[in-house]
Amino acid sequence: MQLPKRMQLVGDRIMTKITNNMDGKSKDLTREYIEQIKGLFPEAVTEVADKEGNSISHKVDMEKLAILLGEAAIPADETEYRQKYGEKFSFEWAGKRRAIAEAQKRSTGTLLPCPVESVDWDDTENLYIEGDNLEVLKLLQDSYLGAVKMIYIDPPYNTGKDFVYKDDYRDNLSNYIEMTNTTNAVNSEASGRYHTNWLNMMYPRLKLARNLLTDDGVIFISIGEGEVSNLRIIMNEIFGEDNIIMECSRVMKSGGAKGRFYTPSVDYILVYAKQIDLAEQFRGSFTEEQINRFYNKKETTGERTGEIYGEERLYKASLDARPNQRYYIKCPDGSFVIPPGVTFPQVIQEGEKVLPTSQDGVWKWIYTRYSDEYNKGNIVFKETSTSALVDENGERSKWNIYNKLWLSEQEDKGVVPSNFLSDFENRQSSAELKILDIPFDFAKPVSLLSYLLEISNTKNDDIVLDFFSGSATTAHAVMHLNAKDGRSRRFICIQLPESTPDDSEAQKEGFNTIPEIAKERIRRAGKKILEEQKAKNDGLFAKDAPKLDIGFKVFKLDRSNVKEWDVEFDGLSEKQAEQQLKAEFSKAMDILKDGRTELDLLYEVMLKLGLQLSTTVEAKQIEDKTVFVVGHGVMIASFAKGLTSAQIGKLVDLKADFIQASEFKVVLSDESFASDNDKTNAMQLFKQRGITNYEII
Repeated sequence: MQLPKRMQLVGDRIMTKITNNMDGKSKDLTREYIEQIKGLFPEAVTEVADKEGNSISHKVDMEKLAILLGEAAIPADETEYRQKYGEKFSFEWAGKRRAIAEAQKRSTGTLLPCPVESVDWDDTENLYIEGDNLEVLKLLQDSYLGAVKMIYIDPPYNTGKDFVYKDDYRDNLSNYIEMTNTTNAVNSEASGRYHTNWLNMMYPRLKLARNLLTDDGVIFISIGEGEVSNLRIIMNEIFGEDNIIMECSRVMKSGGAKGRFYTPSVDYILVYAKQIDLAEQFRGSFTEEQINRFYNKKETTGERTGEIYGEERLYKASLDARPNQRYYIKCPDGSFVIPPGVTFPQVIQEGEKVLPTSQDGVWKWIYTRYSDEYNKGNIVFKETSTSALVDENGERSKWNIYNKLWLSEQEDKGVVPSNFLSDFENRQSSAELKILDIPFDFAKPVSLLSYLLEISNTKNDDIVLDFFSGSATTAHAVMHLNAKDGRSRRFICIQLPESTPDDSEAQKEGFNTIPEIAKERIRRAGKKILEEQKAKNDGLFAKDAPKLDIGFKVFKLDRSNVKEWDVEFDGLSEKQAEQQLKAEFSKAMDILKDGRTELDLLYEVMLKLGLQLSTTVEAKQIEDKTVFVVGHGVMIASFAKGLTSAQIGKLVDLKADFIQASEFKVVLSDESFASDNDKTNAMQLFKQRGITNYEII
């Protein structure tokens, strides 16, 4: 029998209560009372950690509740008020100080090279890194400090699902190793730390990310409405609120009828500069409609060809008072002109301003912008009998003033809109992935990332970082845009090896983790881009054309390659301790852990010394010993055992001629020397050659 709708609703509520209380305990009245208070006074309920900081629960701020109920006596005296409450403008949550401190800790891990999983290992400058992005960002601090032009991230939107970044700040690397390949966790509101978990996860990562940006670098963060307000607050704290460029919204999807009160079809992109005064202004490509509307065209058979020359009058009528936009401009004949009106500057000279009224015309730009464009040669003075401008005597001037733009086919630039990005819906990404036969949901479209790469003025050799890279849309976009404009941007993608859901299409097709999907997407996308370029035959494959980099080096986060010195003497006799020491010393003489290679150790050393992971590495042989030539001879390293002083001399001979001896680096292990005598001779050789920069590990 069909129950009435009202009875169905009551039944659903009863079942929910039964389900929520099937924990073998009696009813938690305290929690229920707190929830009731939260319904009446949400501002009086907050997330509070216990003394150990391990457990977080909802608590009632009794003092705030008393104020809300009108029961608290608020001091009228300002000094007494401050002494009692000590209020300051801040954004606090449980664990914030731990999150800040975590960004300062050094990682004990390393990044293991994986040439087999890579594409074009020897020549590519792109990186794909599997691992917890918190630890990876720490490891990149030396090599990539101030080196990244643009960061784009699409972090978890905190929807209560798939929240896999469960940090343990006591030993995050061990926690990562333990958590790898486990099932996805959730971050439900019932946990009592819904926002806390997310904020503690984001804060140290954003703090470390800022260090990697160039001084003129920018960061774009896609985010949903659930955390956009909190994200903006912590971004203001980390980057400084003066460095926000914009917060824009993006149409994710059109149509549909999901949602309780409305259809959620928009997400947001927060954009911050590291130093806004140094950041380049955003400019995007003009559309055909804008060009047709604003610029004159040279036409042949109705199509745009060659260069476009456009002029727009610098004067416009004022609809309201516009400070700093009414001033004198000096013309080629020495006269001064100003838009028509009733208000004039007191002094007649170039750039002299006056506050306009609604009856006054104004210039399109403030004076500093006009002056800048004039110095660039973008201002045109034309004599005319129909000028609307007036001279210093209030008479009609013979001059009109225009600003001009020369636009080439590749450099059609306009101001970027700051409200809705409506041309980059998620269904585009679905189509893009379908073409590549890649099973992945909710990726951002390549067109969106290409647009952000373009407006942020990324150029040759600029590094683009994405440390929540998902299916690697950022990598795809970098390759796509490089093919389009012939530039050589580089990408670094970082992704947690998160398991794909059971019974998902990805699992059925053999992709067990998100990185497996991403790496295959980069391979297929790169191959398709090359095929498209060859089909166009547009000169990309000419002899002198730069090679399009569609490769990537794969690295994976793991513990250090170097064995730990771990000697325990407690409870041992003197003789036993001596034997234990000898045994441990014998083990330590082989510094590499079992299963690790000399190449693994080399990249760990490169990170520690501040060399980028894309630096060229060439393995050479000196007799039977392997030697690594790094950066075409900037650094020479060898971890081979038993090197003689003669072999070390040959090693030093591999130094590049363009490198000064004082800038040359030599890295050897303590066990590299065949004897103490060979070590002494090597030190003397370094001294004779002027080599002061060497490491013995």
